[in-house]
Amino acid sequence: MILEVLISVPLLVFLTCKLWSHFNQSYFILSLCKRIRTEDGSPLEDKIYVTPTKTRFGNNFDLLSFTSASIFNFMRDACDQAKGRNYLWYFFHAPMYNVVRAEEAEEIFQSPKLITKNMVYDLLKPFLREGLLTSTDQKWHSRRKALTPAFHFNILQSFLSIFKEECNKLTKVLNQSVDKELDLNQVIPQFTLNNVCETALGVKLDDMTEGLRYRQSIHAIEEVMQQRLCNPFFYNIVYFYLFGDYRKQVDNLKIAHDFSSQIIEKRRTLFRSKQLGQADDFGKKQRYAMLDTLLAAEAEGQIDHEGICDEVNTFMFEGYDTTSTCLIFTLLMLALHEDVQKRCFEEVENLPEDSDEISVFQYNELIYLECVIKESLRMFPSVPTIGRKCMEECVVNGLVMPENTQINVHIFDIMRDPRHFPNPNTFQPDRFLPENTVNRHPFAFVPFSAGQRNCIGQKFAILEIKVLLAAMIRNFRILPITLLSDITFENGIVLRTQQNVKVKLLRRKQE
Repeated sequence: MILEVLISVPLLVFLTCKLWSHFNQSYFILSLCKRIRTEDGSPLEDKIYVTPTKTRFGNNFDLLSFTSASIFNFMRDACDQAKGRNYLWYFFHAPMYNVVRAEEAEEIFQSPKLITKNMVYDLLKPFLREGLLTSTDQKWHSRRKALTPAFHFNILQSFLSIFKEECNKLTKVLNQSVDKELDLNQVIPQFTLNNVCETALGVKLDDMTEGLRYRQSIHAIEEVMQQRLCNPFFYNIVYFYLFGDYRKQVDNLKIAHDFSSQIIEKRRTLFRSKQLGQADDFGKKQRYAMLDTLLAAEAEGQIDHEGICDEVNTFMFEGYDTTSTCLIFTLLMLALHEDVQKRCFEEVENLPEDSDEISVFQYNELIYLECVIKESLRMFPSVPTIGRKCMEECVVNGLVMPENTQINVHIFDIMRDPRHFPNPNTFQPDRFLPENTVNRHPFAFVPFSAGQRNCIGQKFAILEIKVLLAAMIRNFRILPITLLSDITFENGIVLRTQQNVKVKLLRRKQE
């Protein structure tokens, strides 16, 4: 109590900075011995751009007091300074190797050893714990193997009716917004969250009284993660406890984890009673959910309740926010490019008039719409950066990486490389027509990552996105309100904008 009274926040911050400075003096001397070096003994600067530092303590203080927006700009500026080369930072207790070229990303994606995520993912562990996104080694291998059947084509076909059902609900909502300003950030995330809840968990989120509270808790958890990402002091749990939104994180984690546990228990009861696949009292079949794969593994002793909770929370986080981000940017691009939207309308107009009759195969045949989605993902990848960590000294792209070296693969910059995508800041869906992709580097377009740790749900996501876009394009003309020049990008686990994206809908006349 006495210390709390005597030590003011400014004084404690000053003392923390002095302590941090002392730590970094030790770190700087240590890093001289543990710096990255070239395998052939040539000067490091010949193979990689070494980013200048603001202090003699490496890049530790370069991000101090940054916001999500300034971190995004900092990384883009670093890429510009490197002039298209990969570049090096020295942060905290390890070097950080930043990859912005497809040629060097290839070795990282294909390496069987580089599968452990870097320290940024540690900030996700209070929420996702040891789920598929954050786990590594044997646990990751076994979980990936167990979950792969849940994304089989036959399972995806069964999800199609859910996507259509949610689309019909959303279309009714959108009909009330015709000729008005529509905030995509308000309506699209609810659609994608409902989809992933019913497909992954087998439960309609809107039917649950705590559904809205759960959605709010997810956003609150991410806000806290963003706070920690933007302030290097908050990586330290003690400092975060004292000055960060620690209590906000704890309260919202409890809401999210309790909710998922409740849903799991409800589905487990159904699973044990062997009612799956049987008709209910209304003659409607119980659908197979991804959660059922985990429950089957639990019955065989391959996973426990905590493990199921981890994977369910991972499904929710990865399947909800990333998909809504892609949809929002794609709708914005369609609004800003009337000619592209017209071509998409001409394509979807050939689908059966009754959406219930549209098959997965017919959605797969929407080639140009898929090009539009891919070009949107190229320019605005839902996950702009992914990370890896060297668990032991290893050679990567001719560089000797000390143990614990952090690796950032900047997907945002890789997919805007003018060597592979001329005029990279221009929206051109034709880039992805089959004849235009023949000679492209196989790792130049990696919005879902690549290699062993690629996104397990990418086919799921593309199908969900196609179903909604097709429905919206058939029913509405999409006009722009928000312009690209209005947008300020923010860095995070998912690409964000400071401003909500808004469009205007006009009902299509029957022609």
